[in-house]
Amino acid sequence: MQRRNLIKALLAGVAATTLAASFGVRADDQVIKVGTVSGPDAQVWAVVQKVARREGLNVKVIEFNDYVQPNAALDAGDLDANSFQHQPYLDSQIKQRGYKIQSVGLTYISPIGVYSKKLKSLNDLPQGAKVAVPNDPSNENRAFLLLQSKGVVKLRAGAGTNGSNATPLDVAANPKKIKFVELDAAQLPRSLADVDAAVVNTNYALAAGLQPTRDAIALEDIHSPYANVIAVRTQDKDKPWVKKLVAAYQSEDVRQFIKNEFKGSMVPSF
Repeated sequence: MQRRNLIKALLAGVAATTLAASFGVRADDQVIKVGTVSGPDAQVWAVVQKVARREGLNVKVIEFNDYVQPNAALDAGDLDANSFQHQPYLDSQIKQRGYKIQSVGLTYISPIGVYSKKLKSLNDLPQGAKVAVPNDPSNENRAFLLLQSKGVVKLRAGAGTNGSNATPLDVAANPKKIKFVELDAAQLPRSLADVDAAVVNTNYALAAGLQPTRDAIALEDIHSPYANVIAVRTQDKDKPWVKKLVAAYQSEDVRQFIKNEFKGSMVPSF
């Protein structure tokens, strides 16, 4: 009886190993649970899974439908990593909730851009131009950092960094006397007929038929603070699997998938 049970157990083990092999997963592969959000992020992680598998990592992707649960789940130990947020959002979550998590690698950016129906270049902004910007703190800050990086304005020292969100009141130098029009982010594409230029988030630009790499007269740099990141618990940051996971995401396979699939609405930041 004992011998028969032992044989059954051995056969079950062989069957499990064979089944795993049929999916390209080895029985000794390390399972890493990664949280992300449904949609484009999940699409990218499907490619990362294949790359990671070659390095002995069995990545299990868990999809969420909001931006709060992935960090809570990671901090609680229900996930090994997550990938859905940019650094300023992660910093704010750590500050508000005391999470012991940190970023370990860049993924992509959905670049905020400056769009215009009247101008071909930011250099063509006339004196007294009207420029529309998002009116929510995070995206307005992002807009002013972009305008500063392009030499349109200069912010006062410390504005827009370390959790401080820049507003028109933080503009220290404005050579062209630009008038800033603060609007709800979703309304910005429709404002283009009434202003000289508008700073528009990628999701709203795409919904309005605007392509970042084709239509924007200025775009965020790929290494902007608003590039998305992979995050892990601080206690895990130096573990070997973390390096493998980041390398799998920052592989050429993933780079080409992002470029080909998203046509500039998402741009690799690595």
